[in-house]
Amino acid sequence: MTSHRRWTALVGGGLLNVALGTYYAWSVFVPALEHEFGWTRTQTSLVPTIDMVMLASTFVLAGTIMNRVGPRAVAAFGGLMFSLGLLLASFAHSLGALYATWGLMLGTGLGFGYLPPITVGSKNYPDQRGLVNGLAIGIFAAGSGVFGPLAGVLIERIGWRETFQVLAALFFVFTMTGAYLLKDPPEDFRPVPRRRTRKGGKPLPNVDVTTSEVVRQPLFYWLWIAYALGTTAGTMVISQLVPFARSAGLTAQTAALAITVGAVGSASGRFFSGWMSDHFGRLFTLRAIIVLSMLATPLLYVERAHVFLFFGLLFLVYYCYGTQLSVYTALAGDFFGTKYLATNYGLLLLAWGFAGVLGPMIGSRVFVATGNYEYAFVGSAVLAALALANLSMVRPPLRLVAPDTPEPVAA
Repeated sequence: MTSHRRWTALVGGGLLNVALGTYYAWSVFVPALEHEFGWTRTQTSLVPTIDMVMLASTFVLAGTIMNRVGPRAVAAFGGLMFSLGLLLASFAHSLGALYATWGLMLGTGLGFGYLPPITVGSKNYPDQRGLVNGLAIGIFAAGSGVFGPLAGVLIERIGWRETFQVLAALFFVFTMTGAYLLKDPPEDFRPVPRRRTRKGGKPLPNVDVTTSEVVRQPLFYWLWIAYALGTTAGTMVISQLVPFARSAGLTAQTAALAITVGAVGSASGRFFSGWMSDHFGRLFTLRAIIVLSMLATPLLYVERAHVFLFFGLLFLVYYCYGTQLSVYTALAGDFFGTKYLATNYGLLLLAWGFAGVLGPMIGSRVFVATGNYEYAFVGSAVLAALALANLSMVRPPLRLVAPDTPEPVAA
């Protein structure tokens, strides 16, 4: 059966992700909140940390539930929690209320909403997994570029509380429509065969490894550590972007533009590197991007006073960050199969959640201790070097293509 309308998975995932991805624009709200309540940078930086931890931790739970109720229900719940958390955050008058709404509730919505587009897309397009995952996750990153500048304008005109309410209503419509369009392919669905043009590669075998087997493999832990260390630079810059840009002498309008540039960079990395990994291999793409991140992150701090260099290097840092989210998703499907992708990648995604704690912590505490971000950016480059060392230890698992195949081929 090849008449299945699998394109609806792309449209539904796009509508869902462009709304959810706006959480990346958190830093645009930081100046207004700190000005009104007198909160410190460390206190406000905990909000995106909670979001990322909740996303990573609820992702596994959402995967277990989705196996029983399907992707539509999980996506709808995620969109509801995200929109409701944003709405209730508009009534916050304390850090605790902000952490509970924009942090716990919105983060739970992220975990439940982020999962369905990835799994449904991978099942509908197993022949182009890198490209499709890159598209879905790229749109997630683009959300902050679309709605971040809009939020900045609205904050100046109607205030941050009303801005939260406007976005909550808009995102509820986006996420409910997207959830309705998400549907797994039928059991007898078979895509048109497509041979990959990877360097020295053969078509990937279809092998599904259970989560209990995955966690017993050293390969999983090498990937987990590399994922955590490699994405720390991105999470640190994202959590501090607008304050960092303002400390570099950029105006409020220019700093808001930095959110858009970063979102374009992250979305580009997720999409183009996802496509590139289909042709040149996942590990090759990851290793090359980690090297680029090691160079671009400290240079971003060094050249922060030069606007054009600042934006160019910011694009590269976000590109490297976005690439990892896209390629690791496809890599999990390649190495461990798609049947248990929700839980297998969910455990791997906890590494990104760890980076969500480590990155903002490094950025905020270094700033409080030294008054600038120099050591934070240099330290992130060092962590990227350690991630590269871990990736050098990773080798693809060997899988049998078919019972009559005389020797195994690399996944």
